[in-house]
Amino acid sequence: MSTPTSAKRRVGVLLVNLGTPDSPQTPDVRRYLNEFLTDARVIDMPAAVRYPLFKGIVVPLRAPKSAKIYQQLWDADRGSPLLYHGLDLQRLVQEKLGPEYVVAFGMRYQNPSIEKALEELRDAAVDRIIVLPLFPQYAAASTGSVQEKVMEIVGKWWIVPTISFISTFTDDPGFIGTFVTLGKAEMAKHDYDHVLFSYHGIPERHVLKGSFKGYCQLGKCCNTYNKNNRYCYRAQCFETSRQLAQGLGLRDDQYTVAFQSRLQSRLRDPWLQPYADEVLKGFPAKGYKKVLAFSPAFVADCLETTVEVGMEFKEMFEEAGGEHWQLVPSLNSHPQWVEGVVNMIQQN
Repeated sequence: MSTPTSAKRRVGVLLVNLGTPDSPQTPDVRRYLNEFLTDARVIDMPAAVRYPLFKGIVVPLRAPKSAKIYQQLWDADRGSPLLYHGLDLQRLVQEKLGPEYVVAFGMRYQNPSIEKALEELRDAAVDRIIVLPLFPQYAAASTGSVQEKVMEIVGKWWIVPTISFISTFTDDPGFIGTFVTLGKAEMAKHDYDHVLFSYHGIPERHVLKGSFKGYCQLGKCCNTYNKNNRYCYRAQCFETSRQLAQGLGLRDDQYTVAFQSRLQSRLRDPWLQPYADEVLKGFPAKGYKKVLAFSPAFVADCLETTVEVGMEFKEMFEEAGGEHWQLVPSLNSHPQWVEGVVNMIQQN
């Protein structure tokens, strides 16, 4: 009787991004927001408060407005950028890894679902599964939510294969290197006075809740990246920025780190600061009339990059007296990034 050999075994890879509505129409956007904003890791309120507040008030008010924004973003042929860039990445990583791997792609919210992607890997009889949430900096509301969902699903399987997670790639050479390549390409086209690294914000309490033995205090503790703050979202953002600045040849005074997309006002619920929209309005008064902006919390172009940073921030900047605002495109399926993903998988 033949026995399994390492040559016959296949490794499953699950790439996961946040999610997107099935269409830019209000009902689909409402369905997406309901799933996203009732996740206890995203909105860490008691369920008795979270569900009626968001499903009953916030989402119904927000869905029509968000639908209009998604319509600006939607590609007539390919749909949501977050989806088609993810599928492109899946295909190219599969081609690079070859037949010994099976690469699947899923979304934490809506479609294609994580459950469907995991079923693909199970049907392929993979020997083990490597899960790569496509969030460079670990946060409980993003990477942590993906990990929890994966374990919830496979926990119901009768046979659970070996599963490993790539929880952060804050300083991964492939990730950093690709953004440096894209940034230098933009810098070759135009002279800039300043660079903004804008990251998706999270509530300050999320950092403090995950603080290792109280180490993270939203201050100078993020000036170095070490074993005590390696899973602190704020510390990771600053480390990514230092690595990018080094690759781009920037001095400390030539770039600013800020946080965007806060959900609530800081008076009610402080989010990580400084706030990007407030920072950029002060740039022209400092003599920063030409600004290059990065969104290094995202590896694919989406609403928060293309619309928020690329369009809305540009308008704010120009209204404040700025002359030139340029968003560096995200990594999407850039060949250097594909190679970086392949390397991370092979190393794990």
